Amino acid sequence: MELVVARIGRAHGIKGEVTVEVRTDEPELRLSPGAVLKTEPATVGPLTIETGRVHSGRLMLRFAGVKDRTGAEALRNTLLIAEVDPSELPEEEDEYYDHQLMDLDVVLEDGTEIGRITEISHLPSQDLFIVERPDGSEVMIPFVEEIVAEIDLEEQRCVITPPPGLIDEREAIVVSTRDGEAAAAGDAAHAGDAADATSNDAADSGDKA
Repeated sequence: MELVVARIGRAHGIKGEVTVEVRTDEPELRLSPGAVLKTEPATVGPLTIETGRVHSGRLMLRFAGVKDRTGAEALRNTLLIAEVDPSELPEEEDEYYDHQLMDLDVVLEDGTEIGRITEISHLPSQDLFIVERPDGSEVMIPFVEEIVAEIDLEEQRCVITPPPGLIDEREAIVVSTRDGEAAAAGDAAHAGDAADATSNDAADSGDKA
């Protein structure tokens, strides 16, 4: 099974090194020196990783035969593809390969359908599920424990517990409106109390006079 594990970015320096956008949870396995990767477009590859290092939080790679900045720039936006055994599983129990999560149905705890996972974006801070909704729109779901309650590979579904506004912005607006109305009601009550206090003070002054 073929999986996209990275996309080549800009050239770095003058010796053929490039930045890469990692698209795998196991870069140390898929993008290590010696790895031979297919490419998209296919005419660019295969590419053999010669060296790899992390610089300023980004992975830098150098490929065999690419010795200068011109050669590195020619690889920009190329996708790197690894061959993976479909039966292979991650080492950690709560980890998943992208191909296991793709096309899972995304639902709320009550069974409400949200959509299906069409893409997984690996960001430095967290992973994101790109979910296509029935109407064709997309929503991004952070792959974090607080939101993704369950991954059921047998049932091919992902159960989520999203905070207000993540799935439907109108939910956030409703909450905000209610909060505003409550605050306004509270302010009105305080204003009434203040008016009563002022009236009482005036009456006391009249009694004293």
